[in-house]
Amino acid sequence: MNTQADTTTARRRLQPIIFRMVNVPMRALLSLPVRTPLSGRLMLVYFTGRKTGKRYRQPVSYVRDADTLLTPGGGRWTRNLRDGEPVRLRLGGRDLMVAPELARDPDLVERLLSVMTAKNPAVARFMPLPRDAEGRLDRASLANAIAHGFCVVQWHLDPAPSPAG
Repeated sequence: MNTQADTTTARRRLQPIIFRMVNVPMRALLSLPVRTPLSGRLMLVYFTGRKTGKRYRQPVSYVRDADTLLTPGGGRWTRNLRDGEPVRLRLGGRDLMVAPELARDPDLVERLLSVMTAKNPAVARFMPLPRDAEGRLDRASLANAIAHGFCVVQWHLDPAPSPAG
């Protein structure tokens, strides 16, 4: 008999395998020098492994919130990011140098996840954190996820220069 827990566990095991396969064509599409239909929710992050020195291109989802892009950082790739150390992003066919800010405070993470799910409800499907009766994230599960490396990456974009007036 399948229970909800069995389904969730199976999904958590399969998700990384599926993402590894899907990421191959995603890297190619997101590397194009033009905006694609995927560019509205996905971008490439270029970074160097902190231990190996190997270069990586990681497709990640994002949600725009004013001049900031918000990315759920549930994978190991965020371990290679340092607060304030610029990395290259490929966003909408253009390269940008942006310094990440890694949010790990539970209150801030919860607020940023709320912003993300309000703007893109699909984000919630990829973050299997349980919610209480009021719809708030379960604090113990959130604290556990953060203790095991989960964060929200905030990519602060420079606002477009205002026209001289």
